[in-house]
This record gives sequence, structure tokens and C-alpha cells, in this order.
Amino acid sequence: MYAIIKSGGKQYKVEAGNIIRVEKLDAQPGDEVKFDVLMTVDGKTIKVGDPLVDGFEVKGKVLEHGKAKKVVVFKYKKKKDYRKKQGHRQPYSSVEIIAVGDEKAEKKTAAAKKTETAKKTDDAKAADVKATEEKPVKKAAPAKKAETAKKAEGEKKPMAAKKTEEAPKTKAATSAKAPAAKKADGAKTTAKADAEPKAPAKKAPAKKAPAKKADDTVKKATAEKKEPAKKPAAKKAAETGTESK
Repeated sequence: MYAIIKSGGKQYKVEAGNIIRVEKLDAQPGDEVKFDVLMTVDGKTIKVGDPLVDGFEVKGKVLEHGKAKKVVVFKYKKKKDYRKKQGHRQPYSSVEIIAVGDEKAEKKTAAAKKTETAKKTDDAKAADVKATEEKPVKKAAPAKKAETAKKAEGEKKPMAAKKTEEAPKTKAATSAKAPAAKKADGAKTTAKADAEPKAPAKKAPAKKAPAKKADDTVKKATAEKKEPAKKPAAKKAAETGTESK
């Protein structure tokens, strides 16, 4: 069975034995308080108040008063050199729901609470022990590892011996091949030199006459070709007059 109650402008779903935080109440720790009931649910029956459920009570006991975590309030206005910072902690009251209608919370003594916690811890330990027992423990096989290591060492030794034997043979073969290869290279170079025909020597290009002499000859030819200057008509007439006289 549970109920919907109203406190401080908020609604809470409560059952018998629940501990809730509501807005700070005007009551001292240890005092009993009553809440307004908006709706109740008891198995199949549902009662909805109009606005409250008549004849139904939800009782609680104030445990303590406190403050919630700090909330930072920061105000800022750009280009106005305005900044304001402040903190706020909302006060609250911690309440234990004693009864929801006829249903009351079971009163548990300190000894009963201790026994419950002890049972929970014992059950947790037993579960851990069972889990560890059920898991099969994998045993290491050191003998197999030792055998494999020995086999690997045995295989490595003959391979190393073969490499040491093959090393001088390969060195001798390479040393014998080196002079033969050099001789072959020398023979090839000489054969190429004999086979290639010698290119004919290039003839020196004919020297060109200086450009100044050509210019002088051109100037002389143009001077010879020039005709004598024609005399004006007046001079010719005067000359002819004198001749006739």
C-alpha cells in the first residue's frame, strides 16, 4: 500500500517505513507531522481525492533538519562591469513515514538492525566462498614447459654447428670466385674497346672575314655609283647665252 502526499508544493510517493526529504518543516526533531493525501493505492482499490482523500492520514516523524549541497548563483552583464556571485544551500527536513492509513511501519530496535546487517554480511561472505569453490583451479604444468625448453635447446645446437661448418666453405668459395670475376670483367672491357671504331677527327671551321672590311667595300661601291649633281635650269640658260655670243 502506498500514497501520494503533498508537502511544500511538491508531491511524494510514500510507503510505511520510508525516509524522505521535504522542504523544511516548522517542527522540532522527534515531533510527529501529518501530510495531505492526494491519492491512495491499496492492492486493487484506488482512491483519488477531490482534492484530498477524506478520512485517510499519513503520519511522519521528523528526524533532523539540514541543508542541501551548495548551488552557485552567478550574475553577469556584458559591457557594464557587473558581476555578482553567491552561493545557496536549500534547507530541508528529513522525515520518516510512520503510518500510511491503517498500515504502520514496523519498529526496529537497534539490536534488530545490527542482526540484519550481520546477516547480510554473512550471506555476502558465503556467496563469495561458493563462487571461489565453484571455479576450477588451473594448475601449472612446469614439467611440460621444461621438456619443451630442452627440445628447443637440442634443436638449436645442431643448427648452430651446421652454420659454423658451412661458414668457412662459403668464405673459400667467395674468395675463389672474386679473382675470376675480376679477370672476366677486364677481358670484357678490352673487347669492347677493340670493337668500337674510332670516330674521325673533327675539322676546324673556316674563319670568317671581319665584318668591318665588308662594310668598307660596300661604302666604296655606293660612292662610285652616285651620279653627279644636276645643275639648275637658270645656270644652264646663262651658259648657253654666253656661248651663242
